[in-house]
Amino acid sequence: MLGRQTPPDRPALPVGWRRLAARLPILLFRCGLGWAFGKRLLLLHHTGRVTGLQRRAVLEVVEHDRAGGSWTVASGFGPRAAWYRNLRADPKTLIEVGSRRHAVTARFLPPDEGAEIMARYARRHPRTARRLCAFMGFTPDGTDAGYREAGRGIPFVLLEAAPGFRPT
Repeated sequence: MLGRQTPPDRPALPVGWRRLAARLPILLFRCGLGWAFGKRLLLLHHTGRVTGLQRRAVLEVVEHDRAGGSWTVASGFGPRAAWYRNLRADPKTLIEVGSRRHAVTARFLPPDEGAEIMARYARRHPRTARRLCAFMGFTPDGTDAGYREAGRGIPFVLLEAAPGFRPT
């Protein structure tokens, strides 16, 4: 029987050249090259909860519901990530996927939904799921149950398109 894992210590935010490399996709989106990432990455626009300034973060799309107009993302740095806390303060925002912009509202998913999302992701991308879990401090055993347990400790956010969304 699997015991509940305590949330691991999250990785430190990148600094120096690693921060620059991590932020490079933002520059590419801003230059109109978001199409180069296909539908795998999105650019999240968010408002700083303290400063009120516009911020951006590039996130991996964990799941996409084309018909319903929603994108699921995860906070690899946990609930203390700036973009995650900013969305908590102001969940209505804008995303860019490829070369299209969408108005969305963030909905924060409960741990049990995160568990199922992580298990599905691991089935589609087993090597990436293993690496991401290790990066975040989880040690799943490679089974669906192990990935579900890791998924309970990862904050997932569903970005739902505003009414009037037309699938592309």
